[in-house]
Amino acid sequence: MTTNSLTPLREFVGAFGRLLDGAPDEPRILSEGGELLRKLVSRDDWLPEAFAQPDPVYYRQFLLHADSTERFSVVSFVWGPGQATPVHDHTVWGLIGMLRGSEYSQGYALDSSGNARPHGEAVRLDPGQVEAVSPTVGDLHRVHNAHADRVSISIHVYGANIGAVRRHTYPAEGGRKPFVSGYSNTLLPNLWDRRAELRASTDA
Repeated sequence: MTTNSLTPLREFVGAFGRLLDGAPDEPRILSEGGELLRKLVSRDDWLPEAFAQPDPVYYRQFLLHADSTERFSVVSFVWGPGQATPVHDHTVWGLIGMLRGSEYSQGYALDSSGNARPHGEAVRLDPGQVEAVSPTVGDLHRVHNAHADRVSISIHVYGANIGAVRRHTYPAEGGRKPFVSGYSNTLLPNLWDRRAELRASTDA
């Protein structure tokens, strides 16, 4: 499923960095950043296979890029058949773009006792579609793979180094528990090796 070209991801990272250079407010980040992510996930030929591998038991979060000052990070979420997150928050803005397969996101809200309860209808994301989360637009949800027989992959962009953010899960018995997600990978894709495209332009 890959052309072995990370050009789309590199162009996305550059464009998103330039967007943030303008110090936009959150609505502009979610709107214009959402369009950038929509363009990225409109094609499914750039994600390296190493960052698309499921685990038989747990969903996986692979870091694809982290801004040098941790203004934003880009990750691939790989969902095995039927896998799901617990109810959780993010504490920062985020954008979710569906690359492959489909997923459902069920929003939650805290009741008067501080317990998370389902809020609204579950939203289905299909390839090319984008959804936003943040403490201002809705930050609690539970996500699961819409398919019981195949892998789904979504690309997420967050307003922080999300693997190092202190967040919370909200168990069914009530209350909340702190967690830090970390990442499933220790190596990153090399976005900056442009030899192939430079050679191609030289040979043209």
